[in-house]
Amino acid sequence: MGKKSREKKERKQEKLVVFVCTANVCRSPMAEKLFEDALTKSKITKKVRVFSAGISAMDGDQASDNSIQACQELNLDISDHRSAALTRATLENASAIFCMTESHRALLNMYFEVPESTSIFLMREFIDQGSKELPDPYGQDMEVYRECRDRMKEALPSLLNWVEKTL
Repeated sequence: MGKKSREKKERKQEKLVVFVCTANVCRSPMAEKLFEDALTKSKITKKVRVFSAGISAMDGDQASDNSIQACQELNLDISDHRSAALTRATLENASAIFCMTESHRALLNMYFEVPESTSIFLMREFIDQGSKELPDPYGQDMEVYRECRDRMKEALPSLLNWVEKTL
């Protein structure tokens, strides 16, 4: 098997998990890094690539200062993050999409023809306690960002469990 066909086969076996918010500068970059870190520390052996995007994102914006700080407090670095607009290609390649709110899920279904093979959930959909939604902390104080981050962390075990069983 040639190098190109081997790379293509490996890419096909790799699962893409996408976190979606509005502008891809606060919630979804934090979710991407938190999930990536949890995945690395887990016993999951599947090849999973993690990405984040925004429904109304401008390509190339840096993560918000408070998102960067909230992650730094957990020794996670998102200072090199640059926002990306959600594209049809991303949707077509995604194995699972995790949105922050019901409105993100509704907009995603309205703007795009989502492939039937792509699962769309809220990030907190698989946990019982608390609200399923993660409100936008943009422009608010640091404590709101910490609360958002911690509510994301709370959802990670259920997401890892879902990835292990489903992807």
